[in-house]
Formats: sequence, structure tokens, C-alpha cells
Amino acid sequence: MKNIAVILSGSGVFDGSEIYESVLTFLRLEHNGVRYQCFAPDIEQMHVINHLTGEVAEGEKRNVLVEAARLARGEIKDLAEANPDEFDALIIPGGFGAAKNLSDFAVSGPECRINDEVVRVARAIHQAGKPVGLICIAPAMTPKLLGAGIQCTIGTDEGVAGAINAMGGQHRNCPVDQIVIDEQHQVITTPAYMLAGSISEAAAGINRLVDEVVKRA
Repeated sequence: MKNIAVILSGSGVFDGSEIYESVLTFLRLEHNGVRYQCFAPDIEQMHVINHLTGEVAEGEKRNVLVEAARLARGEIKDLAEANPDEFDALIIPGGFGAAKNLSDFAVSGPECRINDEVVRVARAIHQAGKPVGLICIAPAMTPKLLGAGIQCTIGTDEGVAGAINAMGGQHRNCPVDQIVIDEQHQVITTPAYMLAGSISEAAAGINRLVDEVVKRA
């Protein structure tokens, strides 16, 4: 049975993994009859956002792995324990956690750094010729995570697209229900909530992405 790694970045759109994107990913993986294992880095979040007000919750601290465990119903492991050889593919859902916790793209843009464990696992899976799927804002990490020259999409946001190109990536505009496939590099991306106005709109592209990743795994 195919085995897919999923890297989460917390829980909640503004400071962690986007919950709908993550759950849609899990559901579609299950529909495809494959196994998956969730991981997250055991690090502190960049900050905590009150999702009711959108404001930073001053003085609050949360751990990315502990928060992501909420999404995975406790079935999650420290990313430091991940053995890339055990997996046939990787998927990273979006949410600002990808740009705040897995990387510092939200703060540093094209000068961003990516978490060492995320780099270790993603690069090993990618360099073994296995497919990697990135959703929403997560594709912004592509050039520094997987290498220059890879085609990817975050939808149509000119600022983020420009940052991807500045890092050596090749951004392609893409509608919410479609995916961009880099055939040479086995990288699949979709805009999801960078463009989606509803959970069903997000699902259209995510389902396509998961199906494509599983097919290539």
C-alpha cells in the first residue's frame, strides 16, 4: 500500500495549517485507499493569532507539533523522527503556518529560511524522484525547499508570485479548481484558499492534487 507523508504547521489558518485544506487532504487520501502519516516540527509557533479577532494574542505561546496534533486526532509524529525512505510521496497543506512556522516567508519574503527538518524530509523525498504536493501558500517555499526552476502556483497573487520568481521559481497563474504539474520535477501545486471562496471550491483543486500525487507515488 502506498504511504504518504503529510507535514502540518499547527492548527488554524492564521498561525498554523489551514484546517479545511488539511482535512480535505486526509479525506481524499483515504478515498484513494492509501496510508498516510502526519508530521510536524517540534518548535514554537512564530506567534499565536486569536482567530475570532484576527489579532496577535500577546504573551501566548504554542507548540507547532502539539497544535497540529489537534488536526491529526493525536496521530502525529515529530518531523525529526521521519524517515523519508518509508514514504512514496509528500503533501504539505497551506495556512499561514507554512509561511510562519515551516518557514519565515511571511516575514522575510524572498530572503526566507526554511525549517531544517522540513528541508531534510522534503528534499530527500523529492530527490528520490517521488512526487511532492504543495497547497495554498505552501508552494511559496518551493524554490528554496526543492530547488530553482520548478513550476508551481499559489493562484494569481502578484506579490507572492513575484517572490517565488525572485527566489528562482517559475510561478504559473492557476484557477482555484485546477493544479499545476511540473512533470520534470514531479511537483504538484494548487491555490486552494489563496483563491477559494468556499470549502467546496478549495476541495476541487485539492482533490485533483491528491489524486495526481497518489497516481505518481
